[in-house]
Amino acid sequence: MSKIAFLFPGQGSQAAGMGKALAGQYACARAVFQEADEALGFAISTLCFEGPDEQLRLTENTQPALLTVSVAAYAALREQGYRPELVAGHSLGEYSALVAAGSLKFADAVRLVRNRGRYMQEAVPAGVGAMAAILKPPMEKLDGILAEAAQGEVVSAANFNSPDQLVIAGHAGAVARASEALKAAGAKRAVPLPVSAPFHCALMAPAQERLKADLDATEFADLAVPLINNVEAKLVTTGAEARAGLYRQVPGTVRWTESMRRLAAEGVGRAVECGAGAVLSGLMRQIDASVKMAKFGEPADLEKVHELLA
Repeated sequence: MSKIAFLFPGQGSQAAGMGKALAGQYACARAVFQEADEALGFAISTLCFEGPDEQLRLTENTQPALLTVSVAAYAALREQGYRPELVAGHSLGEYSALVAAGSLKFADAVRLVRNRGRYMQEAVPAGVGAMAAILKPPMEKLDGILAEAAQGEVVSAANFNSPDQLVIAGHAGAVARASEALKAAGAKRAVPLPVSAPFHCALMAPAQERLKADLDATEFADLAVPLINNVEAKLVTTGAEARAGLYRQVPGTVRWTESMRRLAAEGVGRAVECGAGAVLSGLMRQIDASVKMAKFGEPADLEKVHELLA
């Protein structure tokens, strides 16, 4: 039988109401939300269940909220008897994956990502940075176009999400120039993203340095199941490697396409997206349709998970 992986989404999957049905149905999921509220000192559960959206969209809230929903979903799957043989998470989702792999304690992870979100938010003044999704990008011309568009500013590939989707990040002017040049070179569309900071680019260096002290002060155990990390798309099995990967990830590119191809090469044929939304399921169809996916973010999803993993 093919191996089973659990995948954990990142920022962009959030929506008011997420996790509410899970907490209503499963006591173990409810306990995760209670633990998050206690660790953070405020009701992140209420923000997940009720919003408001403008508060949920603030990066320092979005990150712990999504992590909590993902870990609550994972707890419910564990209670059903399901275990992954590999894990991976998209950007922020790598923290959820490390909780699932037994490397990070959940309370530590939720505090880390709360700070991570704040540091990212504060690294670049509002309006200075930007991100854009490029659909059907001309990959063979990418490096040259980005170098030319920079004009002394920062613009780089932030996420290689799938063969059909790239995200760029950097100074707002450079991102706008690169978007136009990529469209002129054959990209189907360039879509500005409604984000509060330009993640996964060199402008995040101040956030990276602030996060280092938090990461160094946090215990990372060796992993019970391997993780495929974002920055190198490599298998990680030790706590030291996990911590180093999270540090390099802050300004580093999310190599999701490569990570999912590595996942398939490791023998994974079935994967469950644990948490809010279905972004990763959509990307997997573009990367490798032979890997069958199910999402689990609410109780109604469980039947599809049973079908996939039975």
